[in-house]
Amino acid sequence: MLASEDARRWVLHGAVAVAVALGAGLLTSDARLGITLGVFVAVGFAVHTSRRRSEVPQWRRPSAAQRRTEAQLKVMRRLGYRVLHARRIPGGNGLIDHFIVGRRGAFSIDSESWDKRLPLRNKLEKLYHGRFSKNERIDEALEEARTAERLISEELGRPITVRPALAIYGPSMPWDHHNLRKVDIIVGTKVRKWLRTGKDRLSEEEIEEIYRAAEKVLPPAY
Repeated sequence: MLASEDARRWVLHGAVAVAVALGAGLLTSDARLGITLGVFVAVGFAVHTSRRRSEVPQWRRPSAAQRRTEAQLKVMRRLGYRVLHARRIPGGNGLIDHFIVGRRGAFSIDSESWDKRLPLRNKLEKLYHGRFSKNERIDEALEEARTAERLISEELGRPITVRPALAIYGPSMPWDHHNLRKVDIIVGTKVRKWLRTGKDRLSEEEIEEIYRAAEKVLPPAY
């Protein structure tokens, strides 16, 4: 079904590009100009589609926050980072929105969009969004990362560390990232910056090994 939707989309885009080429060619009596405009339209559709396409399965309808984080992670891939999206924690209801491994280590990020009208504040090592405590959400993110850490370590036969984080979009924060209850709370737009703060120094071989192990032990969220 998804393949047929993609096919219909590309057929429609192709038809529009051909129509533009023919129309421009007839109006200007210049076939080369018409073809050039048609190519520009086709390329524009391709670029627009690639930017909007999510690697998260379409049936899952990723949230706007997850898409915004995913867009940042596409840039990190060019720097050698490997990324998995929407991975399930076996034996439970946990779900890691984004698992990343790169030169600075392995990371687990959940993306959240919260009401921007309510302030975020740290009170006695507890996170409040307005008057609402978010400690339970922090603890969930920590448990997901610790389980992933254990499973990957067992698969590799050696210990690794997975740094958990919540990427928050909406409310303003007095920090770019701040560690609470062993979880980093990140300004959503600063994910790329945060990924460069890791202390590990992994080789390309280690990155690939951790990525393959995570891909095996953290199944897609079907």
